[in-house]
Amino acid sequence: MKILDKYLLKTFLTTFTTVFVILFFIFILQTVWLFISELAGKDLDLVLIIKFLAFSMPRIVPLVLPLSILLASIMTFGNLAENYEFAAMKSSGISLQRAMRSLTVFIILLSIVAFFFANNVIPYAEYKFINFRKNIAQVKPALAIAEGQFNDVGFYNIKVNKKSGAEGNILTGITIHKKSNIGDGSKTVIKAKDGELISSEQSSVLQLVLNNGYYYEDLVPKKYEDRSKMPFVKSSFEKHIINIDLSELNRVDIADESVANTNTMLTVSELNYTLDSLNKNIKTDIISFSENSNVRIGIPANTKIIKKEKNKPFPDDILTLYTDQQKSDILKMASSNISSVSYSIDSIKNELENKQKNINKHILALYDKFVIVYACFLMFFIGAPLGAIIRKGGLGLPIVFAMLIFITFHFINTFGKRLAQENGMTPFLGAWLSSFILTPLAILLTYRATNDIGLINMDVILAPFQKIIKKIFPSQN
Repeated sequence: MKILDKYLLKTFLTTFTTVFVILFFIFILQTVWLFISELAGKDLDLVLIIKFLAFSMPRIVPLVLPLSILLASIMTFGNLAENYEFAAMKSSGISLQRAMRSLTVFIILLSIVAFFFANNVIPYAEYKFINFRKNIAQVKPALAIAEGQFNDVGFYNIKVNKKSGAEGNILTGITIHKKSNIGDGSKTVIKAKDGELISSEQSSVLQLVLNNGYYYEDLVPKKYEDRSKMPFVKSSFEKHIINIDLSELNRVDIADESVANTNTMLTVSELNYTLDSLNKNIKTDIISFSENSNVRIGIPANTKIIKKEKNKPFPDDILTLYTDQQKSDILKMASSNISSVSYSIDSIKNELENKQKNINKHILALYDKFVIVYACFLMFFIGAPLGAIIRKGGLGLPIVFAMLIFITFHFINTFGKRLAQENGMTPFLGAWLSSFILTPLAILLTYRATNDIGLINMDVILAPFQKIIKKIFPSQN
């Protein structure tokens, strides 16, 4: 039996390693495509590109690992069934569960490694990745500007003919178009013979020092008929300094959200601590708002209150107890309080919803570290029996089944998490929704493979049609 376990483990590991490397490479290419705007035309050296990719690689593992296990399982057990090796094992009294035993132990160990990887490596890599992207221009400011083309940097379009110097911060032949604040093109053009980029890792401002140049600015006359003359102002300078906000240098749609969304940078213990603080904070806000509302709608101390006499009930209209002037004051105060409280409720409602969404994101990040562990088991117990049922190895039919199952898993997982973030369902259900839906499939496939039942029993599907055809066309004896 040890020989069989070694054979199965060797076969699975070989397939798994090959599939993992191929899929990992494909997802890395996808990452490069997503961030191509930050890599292309920036004169990045090889070391910075390697760092950029190295920091982005760990986030790919939760996607690649379950898919690799699924595809490797289908291919391994499909090959065994196709080559009648399973038939030989079953004739020797070795069941499918016994054949899967050694691989199950391997999947357990792999799941434990995956948990520690998701809990320690991915948060650290995410932290380094985001900060690397945020500070790339501070580390090497010349990366923000490439030679011979206009570079969109904040409110400026900058073009230089040549860069020189050790860090590429000495610029020659500079042309700058300053964008208009009202969004109708460029009204300011700056040309300079040479210049220098100056920045510091401690500063958030990139300085562009220009030497020996001209400043052109279009004017907008007050009279409409004078606009056809296209007047402009021209001035020269020996030295001119432009300050550029470095936060504009890496403008990618997901950048701001990623920097603000720190839940991906935290471990399980840190997430638990943060969630405890966030829950206490939102409870404190609710209590504080409740107390402030009670104070806001309370009757001022200088308002005269008529006390109820003993054994004398209040009238149906309590305002009849007050004078006309007091009625007017009370109604005005009530109307003002209602408007004020209504506005405060709307404001605090939006604030509490945003805080709850932030809490949901942290809870989802916490569950994600455990979902990857279960996903490894789930994909193995779907792939192994499925491969034994379809009896096809190689890269044909197994890839089709693997992609359909994984896309379903990934779509449901993404849908559940998005819905949970918006309070459409609990974070627990949102994180585990895909696992709950596909677990019955794993149980069904394992049962059918164990009992030598095909993937689809065609007799059950075709029997009703056969009966109908026999009734319509009875046999002639």
